[in-house]
Amino acid sequence: MAQSPQEMADKMVANMPEKTGKPLADWVAIVKASGLEKHGEMVKLLKSEHGMTHGFANLVAHEVRGGVATKLPDPSSDLVAAQYAGDKAVLRPIHDAIADAVAGFGGDVEQAPKKTYVSLRRAKQFALVQPSTKTRVDVGINLKDVPSQGRLEVSGSFNGMVSHRVRLGSVADVDAELIEWLRMAYDRAG
Repeated sequence: MAQSPQEMADKMVANMPEKTGKPLADWVAIVKASGLEKHGEMVKLLKSEHGMTHGFANLVAHEVRGGVATKLPDPSSDLVAAQYAGDKAVLRPIHDAIADAVAGFGGDVEQAPKKTYVSLRRAKQFALVQPSTKTRVDVGINLKDVPSQGRLEVSGSFNGMVSHRVRLGSVADVDAELIEWLRMAYDRAG
C-alpha cells in the first residue's frame, strides 16, 4: 500500500541526517539565515550550495515556508483521495501500485498531487498518473525519443507535458514493462 504524504514526509525527515548530514532543524536554520523567501530560491540554494537532492531540498523549503513536515495534513485537502472518490474508488489500487513502484526508484522521487492527476518528479516531471474514466487510469510518461510500441502509445491530446501514455484497467497492468518505462523516464529526469 502506498504511503500517505505525511508518512512519506516523516520518512524523509527521519532519513535526512543520514542522507544529508544534518537534521531538518539544522537545514531550516541554514535557509532562514540566508534570508531567502521564495520556495524556488531556497531549493536552488540547497541543491547548488549543499548538494541536496530535489526531494530533500523541496521538503526543507516547504518546512521553512509553513512547517508542512511537522503538521498533519488537512484530510479535506487530500487531492489523491478526491481523485479516487465515488465511482473511481475501484481504481485507487492501481495508483497505489504505481506509487509504491516509483518510490523504490530513489529518495528523490516526489509525488506531487494536482487536482486531476499526480505528477511524478525527480529534478523534473518524468511521469503522471491520472484516473481518466471510471474504468481506466492513464499513466503519462516522458520518453521523447522512444518510439510508441504496443500499449506505449503517443500521448496525443491526452497531456502535452508527457510524450507517451499507457492505459491501465487493473493492478495487473502495473507490470514489469510499465515499471521499466517509468524507470527509464526517472533515470532521464536526473
